[in-house]
Amino acid sequence: MNIRPKAMTALYPTDILFQTPYWARVKARLGLSPHAFDIPAAGPGKDVLVLLKPFGNHKVAVVPQGPEHAPPKEQYGPFLEHFSHALAARLGPDVAFIRYDLPWASPYAAQLAREGQHAMPEPRLRELRMNMGTSSWNIRKAQEDMTPANSLVVDLTGEETDLLARMKPKMRYNIGLARRRGVVVRPACEADLPSFYSLYRQTARRNGFSPCGAAHFAAVFQERADTLTSQDFLFLLARHGQDVLAGAIVGVSEGTATFLYGASSDLKRNLMAPALMHWGAMRLARARGCSRYDMGAVSPGDDPAHPFHGLYRFKVGFGGRIEYRSGTWDYPLRHDVYARYHDAELWRGLSERRGLGQPAP
Repeated sequence: MNIRPKAMTALYPTDILFQTPYWARVKARLGLSPHAFDIPAAGPGKDVLVLLKPFGNHKVAVVPQGPEHAPPKEQYGPFLEHFSHALAARLGPDVAFIRYDLPWASPYAAQLAREGQHAMPEPRLRELRMNMGTSSWNIRKAQEDMTPANSLVVDLTGEETDLLARMKPKMRYNIGLARRRGVVVRPACEADLPSFYSLYRQTARRNGFSPCGAAHFAAVFQERADTLTSQDFLFLLARHGQDVLAGAIVGVSEGTATFLYGASSDLKRNLMAPALMHWGAMRLARARGCSRYDMGAVSPGDDPAHPFHGLYRFKVGFGGRIEYRSGTWDYPLRHDVYARYHDAELWRGLSERRGLGQPAP
């Protein structure tokens, strides 16, 4: 397979925010090195953004939500193998492995829709299926998915009354309740970032995840302020009096609004501020011409044992459907370095479960 380097500004328009020149510039501010390539074998107008990040004396190539082009399901593995060889030749010998956060439909989507998480085979069997047809059997399932493999997507087409009609009655009630009790959702600005970040860290402690650093959010807004771009962000805060109860940062690109970061307070949870906040984000996204609102992580079904079941119960109230994606996969080039990285990720996961909050390697 042949791939051709191209200018970052020449990346084709896409509704995948993480494959845009804007996202490349954000990550460059955070110390990563972005590279863009045309993929002629995938057809006209097909390209990919790749980010290089350091790991010791080596580098890791990360393909965020890409490649966008999806071959037939039975060709997922062979395509990744050929593409990985082509990418390795372009990126140089110090790249230890390539990590793909695939936006492609999961080959288990139909089973997951019917049976939930129980239909997902263990990683070893998923690797077996992914490597069918490859010559090296070298594709590995990553420890964790970079972005949610199961995501709730709301259809924004039609009138606002249509969107409300597609919601569950309880969600419509909660949106109205928040309004009646005085919750107000308004666009925020960069000066409000400290308030949002404080709430975000509170949310991380409550839900047991490791938060992004403040520099990450600063880069998002600095790049937005410094360049003219077709990508944009919605930054919303929900307030009740002087209390900030919820916040959201939503990315907008080519007709899709993607809920990137959310935060909610431990205070006044009975006021249902997050429900009104998402409704406000949907209305603003429609005004920007969006037809889809990707709400992010949910469990694959109504499974109380799944860690994202609470998110599932909340988000399905807005209507929409679950999109089942393939998740994150690795192609090792230096197996010794990849093993060290793998061990570091295991330790990070263990540390987070113990509350140590170790940063990602």
